[in-house]
Amino acid sequence: MTSSDNLPEQVGANSLGVGDDASDSPCIGVCTTLYDEICQGCGRTLGEVSNWVFFSQEEKDSVWKRIRADGTAMRFQRQSKENT
Repeated sequence: MTSSDNLPEQVGANSLGVGDDASDSPCIGVCTTLYDEICQGCGRTLGEVSNWVFFSQEEKDSVWKRIRADGTAMRFQRQSKENT
């Protein structure tokens, strides 16, 4: 038995371990900006990151669509490596 056996399961709470479809937030826990206001980990703007919990589902869907289309965030680079 490991120490994690007694922890409650948090479905969709950790986007590091689940794919896009199971995760509410694009966050992968690599929060960094370099020379601009776009997070290198998830591809969201600083405003989107800080206001995510207040966004409607439509607003979240719009952000997801944009960052998936861009595909340059670490989240998508890691996923493409895992799928090859």
